[in-house]
Amino acid sequence: MTVAENRVTLGFEAEVKQLLQLMIHSLYGNKEIFLRELISNASDAADKLRFSALGNEALYEGDSRLRVRIEFDKAARTVSISDNGIGMTREEVQHNIGTIARSGTRQFFESLTGDESKDSQLIGQFGVGFYSAFIVADKVVLETRKAGAPAEEGVRWESAGEGNYSLESAARTEHGTRVTLHLREGEDEFLDGWKLRSIVRKFSDHISLPIEMLQEAGEPKEGEEPAAEVWETVNSASALWAKNREEITDEAYNEFYKHVSHDFQEPLARVHSRVEGTNEYTLLLYVPKHAPFDLWDRDSKRGVKLYVRKVFIMEDSDKLMPRYLRFVRGVIDSDTLPLNVSREILQENKQLEKIRGGAVKKVLGLLEDLANNEPDKYKEFWGDFGQVLKEGLIEDFANKDRLAKLLRFSSTHTDSEDQTVSLDDYLGRMQEGQDKIYFVSAESFGAAKNSPHLEIFRKKGIEVLLLSDRIDEWLVGYLTEYEGKSLQSVARGDLDLGKLAGEEEKAEAEAEKAEFAPLAERLKKALEAQVSDVRLTHRLTDSPACLISESYGISRTMERIMKTAGQDVPGSKPILEINPHHGLIARLKTESEDARFEDLASVLFDQAVLAEGGQLDDPAAFVHKLNGLLQSLL
Repeated sequence: MTVAENRVTLGFEAEVKQLLQLMIHSLYGNKEIFLRELISNASDAADKLRFSALGNEALYEGDSRLRVRIEFDKAARTVSISDNGIGMTREEVQHNIGTIARSGTRQFFESLTGDESKDSQLIGQFGVGFYSAFIVADKVVLETRKAGAPAEEGVRWESAGEGNYSLESAARTEHGTRVTLHLREGEDEFLDGWKLRSIVRKFSDHISLPIEMLQEAGEPKEGEEPAAEVWETVNSASALWAKNREEITDEAYNEFYKHVSHDFQEPLARVHSRVEGTNEYTLLLYVPKHAPFDLWDRDSKRGVKLYVRKVFIMEDSDKLMPRYLRFVRGVIDSDTLPLNVSREILQENKQLEKIRGGAVKKVLGLLEDLANNEPDKYKEFWGDFGQVLKEGLIEDFANKDRLAKLLRFSSTHTDSEDQTVSLDDYLGRMQEGQDKIYFVSAESFGAAKNSPHLEIFRKKGIEVLLLSDRIDEWLVGYLTEYEGKSLQSVARGDLDLGKLAGEEEKAEAEAEKAEFAPLAERLKKALEAQVSDVRLTHRLTDSPACLISESYGISRTMERIMKTAGQDVPGSKPILEINPHHGLIARLKTESEDARFEDLASVLFDQAVLAEGGQLDDPAAFVHKLNGLLQSLL
């Protein structure tokens, strides 16, 4: 098949077209970023070849000295970045270049604000660094061949950034990838060797493979032969993590983070440590300032990279970090793991388990330091990653106590949606005689804050945690106590305030229970299809009734969450608790007409459902009965 026969022109996805236009109109505040992104991609390709060649050295094709090379041609006005890394097949080019950030592109565009400074930081967050080439280029050509593939299986990709691209076969003797940028008018500053070298040293000096450029010789004198081409390394080509901390500047740390994470913001915090002994390793780990777009993608493999004696092995967050720390970025370099180990063997490697455990402890220590010494930074961290960290209470029993101290909640102490209250804060404000940590859960903060179950607690000044994150229902199933104090839902089982309730209150409650027993029985009969029992309550001060769950079994909030997710939930009836001091309950006690009583009972139950944030099974029937009762009053 000739080149002409297999050349095809394809259109980008609609969202990619939008992104290209965004790039072309100079979204980035710093145009130099394009070079860092393309070098980082080349470095990743070299790392992948190193790993693949562990089991098949022939993939090097006799050229095992991996490198990145940068060239420029003033006459043609082009800049080229090439590598001898893993390369791509035709299908991989179409998949990786023609489609971008499939799980997050739409979210990316929804995040745009029109603020150039803020928006430019989002590009790295959504993994579209290759397209930064269009900031300075009006045409980009990519030539590549997969290592180990025949020369005739090379591929050429070309686009002018106008919504489509061409793809064709092109014979290529070298494996790896070459990206050639045809510069726009006005971008001649990137046709200068000194400028390109300074960008490399600024952004990519820490990359562990050499970045090479041709030595620039002056014009030969008349009669002299042109000087031979000599490639020189323009970066330090040393692994940053292997250096002593005292030798590394904050700027170097931050630039390395941007390299490994493809993020455009500086990190929130970092930890750099070397562990010595029988299992020696170095780690350099970062906590980002913002949540990456794939935070909720459980199949994402971006995270912490594993090296063995500076040789890249894999990037798999499951093996190096638990899922609840999947936002952590950085590297771990071991001196003791065997180099020729396969992925399958590595999964069972005991040394790797110890490295993983040690890395988790370092990250938790970093978060503890933020929480104790930099509360503003920790508040920023919790806003983005709090829900993910809560997963740790479910997944990581060994670190359960440390994680519990890092939790933050909303509570009735502040009545703010900001989750700033720690369990230690709560314990410090507990009333004398209080032996439980009380909480209420709902599907929104407003529903939790205004829950009728809180009325007696607000009256007595007892703090209650307000839980409204979906994961909270699972969290309290695993975190049943803290520092010897059990966690108790205010909407489940009998409410026993113990020493917080006086003897006079208890005696009054017993008398009312006997007085309203007939009404409770009558209501139970009228609502037998909806409730399992009706009883008096001392939870309420202003509301006529509320619904509670049995002490054991799933809560009503959990039932609603599971039903929303399409799961079958075993049917269970709540308990209706009535407030004997409310006028509506007093009216019900004297109602003699059965039909009116049943309507009032039904409206009472439906109001209790709405008050806890639930949905009515038959809203029209509720409105009809309520209108009938209002008309009778008028």
